[in-house]
Amino acid sequence: MSNDYDIDGNDVVMLTSTTTDAEFSDPFTEPGKVIKQLGGVTPGFKRRVTTMEKRFEGADGVESKQLEEDYVTGYNAFQVISPPYNLNYLAKLYELSAPNYAAVNAKTANIVGLGYDLVESPKTKRKFDGMNDSEKVKRNRKALAKAKDELMEFLDTLNKEDTFTEILIKVWRDYETTGNGYIEIGRKTKGPSKGQIGYIGHIPSTTIRVRKKRDGFVQIVAEKAVFFRNFGDSKTANPVGGDDNPNELIHIRKYSPTSTYYGVPDIVAAKQAVAGNEFAARFNLDYFENKAVPRHVIILKGATINPRLAENILQFFETSVKGVHHRSLFVPLPADTNEKKVSFEFKPVETGIQDSSFNNYRKGNTNEILMVHRVPITKVSAGEGVALAVARDADKTFKETVCQPEQRIFEKKLNRVVVEFTDLFQMKLKEMTLTDENTQSQIDERRRKTGVETANEQRAKRGEPGIEGGDELFDMNGSTKAAQQRAEDSANRQRDSARSAGATDSAGEGRNPKGEGRTVT
Repeated sequence: MSNDYDIDGNDVVMLTSTTTDAEFSDPFTEPGKVIKQLGGVTPGFKRRVTTMEKRFEGADGVESKQLEEDYVTGYNAFQVISPPYNLNYLAKLYELSAPNYAAVNAKTANIVGLGYDLVESPKTKRKFDGMNDSEKVKRNRKALAKAKDELMEFLDTLNKEDTFTEILIKVWRDYETTGNGYIEIGRKTKGPSKGQIGYIGHIPSTTIRVRKKRDGFVQIVAEKAVFFRNFGDSKTANPVGGDDNPNELIHIRKYSPTSTYYGVPDIVAAKQAVAGNEFAARFNLDYFENKAVPRHVIILKGATINPRLAENILQFFETSVKGVHHRSLFVPLPADTNEKKVSFEFKPVETGIQDSSFNNYRKGNTNEILMVHRVPITKVSAGEGVALAVARDADKTFKETVCQPEQRIFEKKLNRVVVEFTDLFQMKLKEMTLTDENTQSQIDERRRKTGVETANEQRAKRGEPGIEGGDELFDMNGSTKAAQQRAEDSANRQRDSARSAGATDSAGEGRNPKGEGRTVT
Protein backbone atom coordinates (compact mmCIF):
# COMPACT_ATOMS: atom_id res chain seq x y z
CA MET A 1 0.00 0.00 0.00
CA SER A 2 1.21 3.47 -0.85
CA ASN A 3 0.14 6.80 0.58
CA ASP A 4 1.28 8.80 -2.45
CA TYR A 5 -1.05 9.18 -5.42
CA ASP A 6 -0.89 11.12 -8.64
CA ILE A 7 -3.79 13.23 -9.83
CA ASP A 8 -2.49 13.22 -13.39
CA GLY A 9 0.83 11.41 -13.20
CA ASN A 10 2.89 14.47 -12.27
CA ASP A 11 1.72 16.15 -9.08
CA VAL A 12 1.67 14.09 -5.90
CA VAL A 13 -0.69 14.64 -2.99
CA MET A 14 -0.43 12.60 0.19
CA LEU A 15 -3.65 11.03 1.34
CA THR A 16 -4.65 9.48 4.62
CA SER A 17 -3.08 6.26 5.78
CA THR A 18 -6.44 4.49 5.45
CA THR A 19 -6.47 5.05 1.70
CA THR A 20 -5.81 1.94 -0.38
CA ASP A 21 -4.73 1.42 -3.95
CA ALA A 22 -8.12 -0.14 -4.74
CA GLU A 23 -9.86 3.20 -4.17
CA PHE A 24 -8.04 4.67 -7.17
CA SER A 25 -8.06 1.65 -9.45
CA ASP A 26 -9.69 2.07 -12.85
CA PRO A 27 -11.63 -1.02 -13.96
CA PHE A 28 -11.29 0.05 -17.59
CA THR A 29 -7.51 -0.48 -17.41
CA GLU A 30 -7.90 -4.20 -16.70
CA PRO A 31 -6.44 -6.52 -19.39
CA GLY A 32 -8.55 -8.24 -21.99
CA LYS A 33 -8.63 -11.55 -20.15
CA VAL A 34 -10.37 -9.80 -17.23
CA ILE A 35 -12.69 -7.76 -19.46
CA LYS A 36 -13.96 -10.95 -21.11
CA GLN A 37 -15.07 -12.24 -17.72
CA LEU A 38 -17.29 -9.24 -16.96
CA GLY A 39 -20.98 -9.85 -16.65
CA GLY A 40 -23.35 -8.24 -19.11
CA VAL A 41 -21.13 -8.71 -22.18
CA THR A 42 -22.25 -10.85 -25.11
CA PRO A 43 -20.31 -13.79 -26.61
CA GLY A 44 -19.79 -11.66 -29.73
CA PHE A 45 -18.06 -8.96 -27.66
CA LYS A 46 -15.80 -11.60 -26.07
CA ARG A 47 -14.83 -12.91 -29.51
CA ARG A 48 -13.88 -9.39 -30.62
CA VAL A 49 -11.62 -9.02 -27.59
CA THR A 50 -10.04 -12.39 -28.30
CA THR A 51 -9.42 -11.33 -31.91
CA MET A 52 -7.69 -8.16 -30.69
CA GLU A 53 -5.44 -10.24 -28.40
CA LYS A 54 -4.45 -12.62 -31.19
CA ARG A 55 -2.97 -9.79 -33.23
CA PHE A 56 0.21 -10.31 -31.20
CA GLU A 57 0.37 -14.04 -31.93
CA GLY A 58 2.20 -15.86 -34.68
CA ALA A 59 2.00 -19.34 -36.16
CA ASP A 60 0.89 -22.20 -33.93
CA GLY A 61 0.02 -19.84 -31.08
CA VAL A 62 3.50 -18.39 -30.61
CA GLU A 63 3.09 -15.06 -28.77
CA SER A 64 5.15 -11.90 -28.76
CA LYS A 65 7.52 -11.56 -25.82
CA GLN A 66 8.22 -7.86 -26.19
CA LEU A 67 8.09 -5.89 -22.93
CA GLU A 68 5.14 -3.52 -23.00
CA GLU A 69 1.92 -2.81 -21.18
CA ASP A 70 -1.22 -4.83 -21.81
CA TYR A 71 -2.19 -3.97 -25.36
CA VAL A 72 -5.85 -4.94 -24.87
CA THR A 73 -7.63 -3.18 -22.03
CA GLY A 74 -11.16 -2.09 -21.29
CA TYR A 75 -10.52 1.24 -22.99
CA ASN A 76 -9.81 -0.18 -26.43
CA ALA A 77 -12.13 -3.18 -25.98
CA PHE A 78 -15.13 -0.95 -25.23
CA GLN A 79 -13.81 1.81 -27.52
CA VAL A 80 -14.09 4.42 -24.79
CA ILE A 81 -11.89 7.45 -24.10
CA SER A 82 -9.71 7.80 -21.01
CA PRO A 83 -10.50 10.89 -18.89
CA PRO A 84 -7.72 13.48 -18.49
CA TYR A 85 -7.61 12.99 -14.69
CA ASN A 86 -8.22 10.07 -12.37
CA LEU A 87 -11.93 10.41 -11.58
CA ASN A 88 -11.69 8.32 -8.41
CA TYR A 89 -8.96 10.61 -7.12
CA LEU A 90 -11.04 13.72 -7.83
CA ALA A 91 -13.98 12.16 -6.01
CA LYS A 92 -11.78 11.36 -3.00
CA LEU A 93 -10.38 14.88 -3.04
CA TYR A 94 -13.89 16.19 -2.37
CA GLU A 95 -13.79 14.63 1.10
CA LEU A 96 -10.12 15.26 1.91
CA SER A 97 -9.94 19.01 1.28
CA ALA A 98 -12.15 21.04 3.62
CA PRO A 99 -12.18 24.24 1.46
CA ASN A 100 -12.99 22.21 -1.65
CA TYR A 101 -15.73 20.32 0.22
CA ALA A 102 -17.28 23.57 1.45
CA ALA A 103 -17.08 25.30 -1.95
CA VAL A 104 -18.65 22.36 -3.80
CA ASN A 105 -21.49 22.17 -1.29
CA ALA A 106 -22.08 25.93 -1.43
CA LYS A 107 -22.37 25.90 -5.23
CA THR A 108 -24.59 22.82 -5.20
CA ALA A 109 -26.91 24.32 -2.57
CA ASN A 110 -27.33 27.63 -4.39
CA ILE A 111 -27.59 26.27 -7.95
CA VAL A 112 -29.87 23.22 -7.58
CA GLY A 113 -30.43 22.75 -3.85
CA LEU A 114 -33.10 25.44 -3.61
CA GLY A 115 -35.45 23.33 -5.70
CA TYR A 116 -37.19 23.97 -9.00
CA ASP A 117 -40.44 25.30 -10.38
CA LEU A 118 -42.51 24.83 -13.52
CA VAL A 119 -43.27 28.16 -15.19
CA GLU A 120 -45.42 28.92 -18.21
CA SER A 121 -43.68 28.32 -21.51
CA PRO A 122 -43.60 31.09 -24.16
CA LYS A 123 -46.18 29.10 -26.13
CA THR A 124 -48.57 29.09 -23.15
CA LYS A 125 -48.12 32.82 -22.59
CA ARG A 126 -48.96 33.54 -26.23
CA LYS A 127 -52.16 31.51 -25.92
CA PHE A 128 -53.30 33.49 -22.90
CA ASP A 129 -52.45 36.77 -24.63
CA GLY A 130 -54.83 35.84 -27.45
CA MET A 131 -57.78 35.09 -25.14
CA ASN A 132 -60.36 37.88 -24.84
CA ASP A 133 -63.00 35.99 -22.88
CA SER A 134 -62.35 36.46 -19.15
CA GLU A 135 -64.30 33.32 -18.24
CA LYS A 136 -62.25 31.28 -20.68
CA VAL A 137 -59.04 32.68 -19.21
CA LYS A 138 -60.22 31.79 -15.72
CA ARG A 139 -61.03 28.20 -16.69
CA ASN A 140 -57.69 27.73 -18.44
CA ARG A 141 -55.81 29.20 -15.52
CA LYS A 142 -57.42 26.70 -13.19
CA ALA A 143 -56.65 23.79 -15.54
CA LEU A 144 -53.06 24.98 -15.92
CA ALA A 145 -52.51 25.08 -12.16
CA LYS A 146 -53.87 21.53 -11.85
CA ALA A 147 -51.64 20.25 -14.66
CA LYS A 148 -48.61 21.82 -12.99
CA ASP A 149 -49.31 20.12 -9.66
CA GLU A 150 -49.81 16.76 -11.35
CA LEU A 151 -46.55 17.02 -13.32
CA MET A 152 -44.49 17.97 -10.26
CA GLU A 153 -45.94 15.03 -8.34
CA PHE A 154 -45.29 12.73 -11.29
CA LEU A 155 -41.62 13.73 -11.50
CA ASP A 156 -41.12 12.57 -7.91
CA THR A 157 -42.66 9.17 -8.73
CA LEU A 158 -40.06 8.42 -11.40
CA ASN A 159 -37.59 7.34 -8.72
CA LYS A 160 -38.75 5.46 -5.62
CA GLU A 161 -35.57 6.22 -3.68
CA ASP A 162 -34.86 9.89 -4.45
CA THR A 163 -37.00 12.92 -5.11
CA PHE A 164 -36.33 14.86 -8.29
CA THR A 165 -34.49 17.56 -6.33
CA GLU A 166 -32.27 14.94 -4.65
CA ILE A 167 -31.34 13.58 -8.07
CA LEU A 168 -30.34 17.05 -9.24
CA ILE A 169 -28.22 17.57 -6.13
CA LYS A 170 -26.33 14.30 -6.66
CA VAL A 171 -25.73 15.02 -10.33
CA TRP A 172 -24.50 18.55 -9.63
CA ARG A 173 -22.20 17.43 -6.83
CA ASP A 174 -20.58 15.00 -9.28
CA TYR A 175 -20.37 17.84 -11.81
CA GLU A 176 -18.48 20.09 -9.39
CA THR A 177 -16.32 17.27 -8.01
CA THR A 178 -15.24 15.44 -11.16
CA GLY A 179 -16.34 17.87 -13.90
CA ASN A 180 -18.99 15.43 -15.15
CA GLY A 181 -22.58 14.65 -14.18
CA TYR A 182 -24.96 12.02 -15.58
CA ILE A 183 -28.76 11.72 -15.48
CA GLU A 184 -30.12 8.26 -16.35
CA ILE A 185 -33.36 8.03 -18.32
CA GLY A 186 -35.30 4.77 -18.56
CA ARG A 187 -38.27 4.23 -20.90
CA LYS A 188 -41.27 1.94 -20.67
CA THR A 189 -41.11 -1.11 -22.92
CA LYS A 190 -44.68 -2.40 -22.68
CA GLY A 191 -48.27 -1.24 -22.92
CA PRO A 192 -49.83 1.80 -24.60
CA SER A 193 -47.23 4.09 -22.97
CA LYS A 194 -44.31 2.23 -24.56
CA GLY A 195 -41.38 4.56 -25.18
CA GLN A 196 -42.42 7.08 -22.54
CA ILE A 197 -40.04 8.04 -19.72
CA GLY A 198 -40.59 5.84 -16.68
CA TYR A 199 -37.39 6.35 -14.68
CA ILE A 200 -35.05 9.24 -13.90
CA GLY A 201 -32.00 8.74 -11.70
CA HIS A 202 -28.37 9.56 -11.01
CA ILE A 203 -25.31 7.53 -12.00
CA PRO A 204 -21.92 8.14 -10.29
CA SER A 205 -19.64 9.89 -12.76
CA THR A 206 -16.59 7.88 -11.66
CA THR A 207 -18.03 4.71 -13.22
CA ILE A 208 -18.89 6.09 -16.67
CA ARG A 209 -16.70 6.39 -19.77
CA VAL A 210 -17.62 8.07 -23.07
CA ARG A 211 -17.49 6.10 -26.29
CA LYS A 212 -14.95 7.27 -28.85
CA LYS A 213 -17.68 7.60 -31.51
CA ARG A 214 -19.83 9.64 -29.09
CA ASP A 215 -22.63 7.15 -29.70
CA GLY A 216 -23.10 6.26 -26.04
CA PHE A 217 -21.46 5.42 -22.73
CA VAL A 218 -20.14 2.35 -20.90
CA GLN A 219 -20.26 1.71 -17.15
CA ILE A 220 -18.34 -0.92 -15.19
CA VAL A 221 -19.49 -1.66 -11.64
CA ALA A 222 -19.15 -4.83 -9.57
CA GLU A 223 -17.53 -6.77 -12.44
CA LYS A 224 -20.41 -6.00 -14.79
CA ALA A 225 -20.48 -3.77 -17.88
CA VAL A 226 -23.52 -1.82 -19.13
CA PHE A 227 -24.04 0.28 -22.26
CA PHE A 228 -26.09 3.52 -22.33
CA ARG A 229 -27.33 5.47 -25.32
CA ASN A 230 -27.35 9.23 -25.68
CA PHE A 231 -30.61 10.82 -24.56
CA GLY A 232 -33.15 10.76 -27.38
CA ASP A 233 -31.30 8.07 -29.36
CA SER A 234 -33.45 5.00 -30.04
CA LYS A 235 -31.52 3.44 -32.92
CA THR A 236 -27.90 2.84 -31.88
CA ALA A 237 -27.24 -0.88 -31.43
CA ASN A 238 -25.85 -2.12 -28.11
CA PRO A 239 -22.19 -3.04 -28.80
CA VAL A 240 -21.63 -4.52 -25.33
CA GLY A 241 -24.58 -6.50 -23.99
CA GLY A 242 -27.72 -8.18 -25.23
CA ASP A 243 -30.16 -5.49 -24.04
CA ASP A 244 -31.96 -4.13 -27.10
CA ASN A 245 -33.50 -1.27 -25.07
CA PRO A 246 -30.62 0.27 -23.12
CA ASN A 247 -31.28 3.25 -20.92
CA GLU A 248 -30.13 6.72 -21.94
CA LEU A 249 -27.84 9.28 -20.33
CA ILE A 250 -27.79 13.08 -20.26
CA HIS A 251 -24.17 14.16 -19.86
CA ILE A 252 -23.33 17.58 -18.43
CA ARG A 253 -19.67 18.48 -18.33
CA LYS A 254 -17.58 21.41 -17.18
CA TYR A 255 -15.86 22.29 -20.44
CA SER A 256 -12.08 22.43 -20.61
CA PRO A 257 -9.86 22.85 -23.70
CA THR A 258 -7.82 19.87 -22.51
CA SER A 259 -10.60 17.39 -23.28
CA THR A 260 -13.49 17.32 -25.73
CA TYR A 261 -15.05 14.21 -24.18
CA TYR A 262 -14.95 14.95 -20.45
CA GLY A 263 -15.23 17.95 -18.18
CA VAL A 264 -12.55 19.13 -15.76
CA PRO A 265 -13.48 20.40 -12.28
CA ASP A 266 -12.38 23.78 -10.94
CA ILE A 267 -10.27 22.26 -8.16
CA VAL A 268 -7.68 21.01 -10.67
CA ALA A 269 -6.44 24.60 -11.06
CA ALA A 270 -5.68 24.70 -7.31
CA LYS A 271 -4.23 21.21 -6.85
CA GLN A 272 -0.94 22.65 -5.52
CA ALA A 273 -2.87 24.52 -2.82
CA VAL A 274 -4.68 21.31 -1.85
CA ALA A 275 -1.35 19.48 -1.62
CA GLY A 276 0.13 22.30 0.48
CA ASN A 277 -2.73 22.18 2.96
CA GLU A 278 -2.36 18.41 3.22
CA PHE A 279 1.36 18.62 3.96
CA ALA A 280 0.89 21.47 6.45
CA ALA A 281 -1.84 19.58 8.29
CA ARG A 282 0.31 16.45 8.44
CA PHE A 283 3.26 18.46 9.77
CA ASN A 284 1.14 19.84 12.60
CA LEU A 285 -0.22 16.38 13.43
CA ASP A 286 3.29 14.98 13.59
CA TYR A 287 4.30 17.88 15.83
CA PHE A 288 1.56 17.20 18.34
CA GLU A 289 2.04 13.44 18.25
CA ASN A 290 5.85 13.33 18.34
CA LYS A 291 7.24 16.64 19.53
CA ALA A 292 11.01 16.85 19.52
CA VAL A 293 11.11 19.80 21.97
CA PRO A 294 10.63 18.86 25.67
CA ARG A 295 8.22 20.84 27.85
CA HIS A 296 10.66 20.90 30.85
CA VAL A 297 14.40 20.42 31.45
CA ILE A 298 15.96 19.24 34.73
CA ILE A 299 19.49 20.58 35.29
CA LEU A 300 21.59 18.94 38.01
CA LYS A 301 25.06 20.25 38.92
CA GLY A 302 27.63 18.82 41.34
CA ALA A 303 26.02 15.42 41.90
CA THR A 304 25.31 12.15 40.18
CA ILE A 305 21.86 10.54 40.28
CA ASN A 306 21.69 6.78 40.22
CA PRO A 307 19.88 5.19 37.23
CA ARG A 308 16.88 4.13 39.33
CA LEU A 309 16.19 7.69 40.51
CA ALA A 310 16.59 9.04 36.95
CA GLU A 311 14.08 6.47 35.71
CA ASN A 312 11.58 7.41 38.43
CA ILE A 313 11.83 11.10 37.54
CA LEU A 314 11.32 10.36 33.83
CA GLN A 315 8.35 8.14 34.55
CA PHE A 316 6.82 10.84 36.74
CA PHE A 317 6.82 13.40 33.93
CA GLU A 318 5.65 10.95 31.27
CA THR A 319 2.77 9.34 33.15
CA SER A 320 1.95 10.91 36.49
CA VAL A 321 1.72 14.58 35.47
CA LYS A 322 -0.77 14.16 32.59
CA GLY A 323 -4.27 15.24 33.57
CA VAL A 324 -3.37 15.85 37.26
CA HIS A 325 -3.09 19.33 38.74
CA HIS A 326 -0.53 20.41 41.35
CA ARG A 327 1.38 17.14 41.64
CA SER A 328 4.53 17.16 43.81
CA LEU A 329 7.88 15.68 42.89
CA PHE A 330 10.46 14.66 45.56
CA VAL A 331 14.05 14.42 44.36
CA PRO A 332 16.60 13.27 47.04
CA LEU A 333 19.95 15.01 46.51
CA PRO A 334 23.34 14.29 48.14
CA ALA A 335 24.79 16.77 50.62
CA ASP A 336 27.19 19.51 49.58
CA THR A 337 30.94 18.98 50.04
CA ASN A 338 33.91 21.35 50.31
CA GLU A 339 34.91 20.67 46.74
CA LYS A 340 31.50 20.96 45.05
CA LYS A 341 28.08 22.30 45.69
CA VAL A 342 24.99 20.41 44.57
CA SER A 343 22.31 22.41 42.68
CA PHE A 344 19.01 21.35 41.15
CA GLU A 345 17.09 23.43 38.56
CA PHE A 346 13.70 22.65 37.01
CA LYS A 347 13.38 24.84 33.87
CA PRO A 348 10.29 25.04 31.63
CA VAL A 349 10.93 25.14 27.87
CA GLU A 350 7.42 25.35 26.35
CA THR A 351 5.06 27.23 28.65
CA GLY A 352 3.34 29.60 26.24
CA ILE A 353 0.24 28.91 24.17
CA GLN A 354 1.25 26.73 21.25
CA ASP A 355 -0.11 27.65 17.82
CA SER A 356 -0.14 25.59 14.63
CA SER A 357 2.50 26.26 12.00
CA PHE A 358 1.95 27.62 8.47
CA ASN A 359 -1.20 29.55 9.40
CA ASN A 360 -0.66 32.25 6.78
CA TYR A 361 0.34 29.65 4.22
CA ARG A 362 -2.83 27.64 4.81
CA LYS A 363 -4.99 30.77 4.64
CA GLY A 364 -3.42 31.62 1.30
CA ASN A 365 -4.12 28.09 0.02
CA THR A 366 -7.73 28.28 1.20
CA ASN A 367 -8.22 31.60 -0.57
CA GLU A 368 -6.76 30.10 -3.75
CA ILE A 369 -9.15 27.13 -3.61
CA LEU A 370 -12.16 29.39 -3.08
CA MET A 371 -10.90 31.66 -5.85
CA VAL A 372 -10.89 28.91 -8.48
CA HIS A 373 -14.40 27.94 -7.40
CA ARG A 374 -15.40 31.65 -7.42
CA VAL A 375 -17.15 31.19 -4.06
CA PRO A 376 -16.97 34.09 -1.56
CA ILE A 377 -15.57 33.31 1.87
CA THR A 378 -18.89 34.35 3.46
CA LYS A 379 -20.61 31.38 1.77
CA VAL A 380 -18.41 28.81 3.51
CA SER A 381 -17.47 30.45 6.82
CA ALA A 382 -17.99 33.51 9.00
CA GLY A 383 -15.56 35.56 6.92
CA GLU A 384 -13.19 37.12 9.44
CA GLY A 385 -12.92 40.88 8.96
CA VAL A 386 -15.41 41.00 6.06
CA ALA A 387 -17.77 43.99 6.20
CA LEU A 388 -21.50 43.47 5.67
CA ALA A 389 -21.57 45.66 2.56
CA VAL A 390 -18.66 43.71 1.05
CA ALA A 391 -20.41 40.42 1.82
CA ARG A 392 -23.58 41.59 0.09
CA ASP A 393 -21.66 42.64 -3.01
CA ALA A 394 -19.87 39.30 -3.03
CA ASP A 395 -23.18 37.43 -2.78
CA LYS A 396 -24.58 39.45 -5.69
CA THR A 397 -21.53 38.73 -7.83
CA PHE A 398 -21.68 35.03 -6.88
CA LYS A 399 -25.34 34.85 -7.90
CA GLU A 400 -25.02 36.74 -11.20
CA THR A 401 -21.68 35.41 -12.47
CA VAL A 402 -21.58 31.86 -11.06
CA CYS A 403 -25.03 30.54 -10.14
CA GLN A 404 -27.29 32.04 -12.81
CA PRO A 405 -25.16 31.06 -15.87
CA GLU A 406 -24.83 27.49 -14.59
CA GLN A 407 -28.58 27.34 -13.89
CA ARG A 408 -29.44 28.45 -17.43
CA ILE A 409 -27.20 25.73 -18.89
CA PHE A 410 -28.65 23.02 -16.66
CA GLU A 411 -32.23 24.17 -17.31
CA LYS A 412 -31.62 23.73 -21.03
CA LYS A 413 -30.71 20.08 -20.41
CA LEU A 414 -33.62 19.45 -18.05
CA ASN A 415 -36.21 20.96 -20.37
CA ARG A 416 -35.33 18.30 -22.94
CA VAL A 417 -36.95 15.90 -20.47
CA VAL A 418 -39.92 18.14 -19.56
CA VAL A 419 -40.89 18.68 -23.21
CA GLU A 420 -41.50 14.93 -23.57
CA PHE A 421 -44.35 15.27 -21.05
CA THR A 422 -45.80 18.66 -21.99
CA ASP A 423 -45.05 21.91 -23.79
CA LEU A 424 -47.13 23.98 -21.38
CA PHE A 425 -44.29 24.44 -18.90
CA GLN A 426 -40.56 24.93 -18.66
CA MET A 427 -38.43 23.93 -15.69
CA LYS A 428 -36.75 26.78 -13.86
CA LEU A 429 -34.29 26.33 -10.99
CA LYS A 430 -34.99 28.55 -8.01
CA GLU A 431 -32.44 31.30 -7.42
CA MET A 432 -30.86 32.51 -4.21
CA THR A 433 -32.53 35.69 -2.91
CA LEU A 434 -30.62 38.81 -1.94
CA THR A 435 -33.59 40.84 -0.67
CA ASP A 436 -36.00 40.41 2.23
CA GLU A 437 -39.77 40.03 1.82
CA ASN A 438 -40.57 43.68 2.55
CA THR A 439 -38.08 45.00 0.00
CA GLN A 440 -39.20 42.47 -2.59
CA SER A 441 -42.85 43.48 -2.19
CA GLN A 442 -41.91 47.11 -2.86
CA ILE A 443 -39.99 46.07 -5.96
CA ASP A 444 -42.94 44.00 -7.22
CA GLU A 445 -45.36 46.87 -6.63
CA ARG A 446 -43.13 49.31 -8.52
CA ARG A 447 -42.76 46.91 -11.45
CA ARG A 448 -46.53 46.45 -11.67
CA LYS A 449 -47.23 50.17 -11.54
CA THR A 450 -44.69 50.89 -14.26
CA GLY A 451 -46.17 48.22 -16.52
CA VAL A 452 -43.06 46.01 -16.55
CA GLU A 453 -44.73 42.88 -15.12
CA THR A 454 -48.25 41.62 -14.59
CA ALA A 455 -49.58 40.31 -11.31
CA ASN A 456 -49.73 36.76 -12.69
CA GLU A 457 -46.11 36.88 -13.83
CA GLN A 458 -45.07 37.77 -10.30
CA ARG A 459 -47.29 35.05 -8.84
CA ALA A 460 -45.74 32.50 -11.20
CA LYS A 461 -42.28 33.36 -9.85
CA ARG A 462 -43.50 32.52 -6.37
CA GLY A 463 -45.11 29.28 -7.58
CA GLU A 464 -48.67 30.57 -7.09
CA PRO A 465 -51.54 30.08 -9.59
CA GLY A 466 -52.74 32.99 -11.71
CA ILE A 467 -55.77 35.09 -10.81
CA GLU A 468 -58.53 36.62 -12.90
CA GLY A 469 -57.46 39.92 -14.42
CA GLY A 470 -53.84 39.30 -13.42
CA ASP A 471 -52.62 39.19 -17.04
CA GLU A 472 -53.37 42.85 -17.73
CA LEU A 473 -50.49 45.32 -17.70
CA PHE A 474 -50.96 48.52 -15.74
CA ASP A 475 -51.50 51.43 -18.19
CA MET A 476 -49.47 54.20 -16.62
CA ASN A 477 -50.23 56.56 -19.51
CA GLY A 478 -53.95 55.86 -19.19
CA SER A 479 -54.01 56.86 -15.54
CA THR A 480 -52.06 60.01 -16.34
CA LYS A 481 -54.50 61.00 -19.07
CA ALA A 482 -57.44 60.40 -16.72
CA ALA A 483 -55.87 62.65 -14.11
CA GLN A 484 -55.26 65.33 -16.74
CA GLN A 485 -58.86 65.10 -17.92
CA ARG A 486 -60.14 65.49 -14.38
CA ALA A 487 -57.96 68.55 -13.89
CA GLU A 488 -59.18 70.09 -17.17
CA ASP A 489 -62.82 69.43 -16.25
CA SER A 490 -62.31 71.13 -12.89
CA ALA A 491 -60.65 74.15 -14.52
CA ASN A 492 -63.45 74.43 -17.09
CA ARG A 493 -66.09 74.44 -14.36
CA GLN A 494 -64.26 77.20 -12.53
CA ARG A 495 -64.06 79.34 -15.68
CA ASP A 496 -67.73 78.78 -16.44
CA SER A 497 -68.69 79.87 -12.95
CA ALA A 498 -66.57 83.00 -13.15
CA ARG A 499 -67.94 83.84 -16.57
CA SER A 500 -71.50 83.47 -15.37
CA ALA A 501 -70.88 85.72 -12.37
CA GLY A 502 -69.42 88.49 -14.54
CA ALA A 503 -71.98 88.37 -17.34
CA THR A 504 -74.51 91.33 -18.01
CA ASP A 505 -78.21 91.04 -17.17
CA SER A 506 -80.17 89.43 -19.92
CA ALA A 507 -83.61 90.82 -18.86
CA GLY A 508 -85.09 94.26 -17.69
CA GLU A 509 -83.92 97.77 -18.52
CA GLY A 510 -80.42 98.64 -19.34
CA ARG A 511 -78.26 100.80 -17.13
CA ASN A 512 -77.76 104.54 -17.72
CA PRO A 513 -74.56 105.60 -19.26
CA LYS A 514 -71.79 106.45 -16.84
CA GLY A 515 -72.29 109.84 -15.14
CA GLU A 516 -75.97 110.30 -15.95
CA GLY A 517 -77.25 109.11 -12.60
CA ARG A 518 -80.35 107.12 -11.97
CA THR A 519 -83.20 107.07 -14.42
CA VAL A 520 -86.38 108.64 -13.03
CA THR A 521 -89.63 106.99 -13.94
